Amino acid sequence: MKLTVLGGGGFRVPLVYGALLRDTGEPRIDEVALYDVSAERLAAIGHVLAGLAAGHDHAPAVHATTDLDAALRDADFVFSAIRVGGLAARAADERVALEHGVLGQETVGPGGIAFGLRTVPVAVRVAERVAALAPRAWVINFTNPAGMITEAMRGVLGDRVVGICDSPLGLARRAAAALGLDPARTFPHYAGLNHLGWLTGLEHGGEDVLPRLLADDEALRRMEEGRLFGPEWLRTLGAIPNEYLYYYYFTREAIAGITAAGRTRGELLLDQQERFYAAALDRPDRALAEWHRVRRERDASYMAEAREATDAGERDQADLEAGGYEGVALALMAALARGEPATMILNVGNGTAVPGLPADAVVEVPCAVDGSGVRPLATRPLPGRFLGLLQQVKEVERTVIEAALTGSPRLAVAAFALHPLVDSVGTARALLDAYRARIPELAAVVSSGR
Repeated sequence: MKLTVLGGGGFRVPLVYGALLRDTGEPRIDEVALYDVSAERLAAIGHVLAGLAAGHDHAPAVHATTDLDAALRDADFVFSAIRVGGLAARAADERVALEHGVLGQETVGPGGIAFGLRTVPVAVRVAERVAALAPRAWVINFTNPAGMITEAMRGVLGDRVVGICDSPLGLARRAAAALGLDPARTFPHYAGLNHLGWLTGLEHGGEDVLPRLLADDEALRRMEEGRLFGPEWLRTLGAIPNEYLYYYYFTREAIAGITAAGRTRGELLLDQQERFYAAALDRPDRALAEWHRVRRERDASYMAEAREATDAGERDQADLEAGGYEGVALALMAALARGEPATMILNVGNGTAVPGLPADAVVEVPCAVDGSGVRPLATRPLPGRFLGLLQQVKEVERTVIEAALTGSPRLAVAAFALHPLVDSVGTARALLDAYRARIPELAAVVSSGR
């Protein structure tokens, strides 16, 4: 089978290739096409993949190209992991927001809106090329903001595009482990949008064990969310939020923490990865070792400002070793290609899974997956304190999509102004003006004027 990776020069591509090397099932991926707009980044990542493949008798063949159509033609699976504007644009997403006194984060709040505005048109064009050149392919979307981009691509590809994120899986895994349970023998009751969801139940042996976890301070503090949010707030909610809800529930603390750090994570990664790509091209024989070193640094910086502000400590080593989004993607591919039934938390069309959200909205919920496709499972009705926030943010996502596809500055301002983390229409207008001035790719999408 052929796998095409869009954003094939991205830093995390070796994680995907490493997972493919460990896959022994049949049918399996035997050809990987890497597409990127940067030939230099493709070359650097190619050196890393060559190091990973050394000593493997059945390593998938790798072909790199800057020709999108050549990469897509006859693909069985497409991983979309593009970053329009690169890390420089991400750094601007975060910094512009902070300069206007609001949260500066990659996918949450104004930064995610700016990211979506410039990415939606590109993602839709990609979907159109997939439909033309590989109409039977499954598209697995990693591109952030994952729920929004998946929803935009569904307008072209329908159910054959699925969004993934490893955050809900990690949350469910940590909750089970905190109780000493095998995560594989539990079922998570989880519902929301990407980076905006809650674990409302954890089923084990026919019993919901989440109330037991919420009542146990010691068990809660064994998991990152317990330390991040605090046992008292989790009991008040009656659920365990996705870690990204920290930016909603502790907004002032988050802004203060990011500001105190001196530079945003986007700025850190931009500097880090510029050095990595230069080193990998300069010393191909050391590319794999350098990638491993930089990856450890990258993992340690994930939500570092929130962990420091809450004394949540370092990331759990088990999380770092368990595999992230690449593991979710490979499990999804195996279920679809081999008919191996699985239950996974994915970003899919809602249908009736989450009452209170539109049927065609993309939601993040447990799904049944097998050779016939992906089916969202019904979730528990969410209380108003959760559903209201979902409805508001979903409306923002849909407004972003419309603004990006029409180039409307009026709708772009509305998207910023409607977001709960932006506190005035005046700030929304100032954000759009600043983003257009700093990010050419966004300025090209949203026309000037009001």
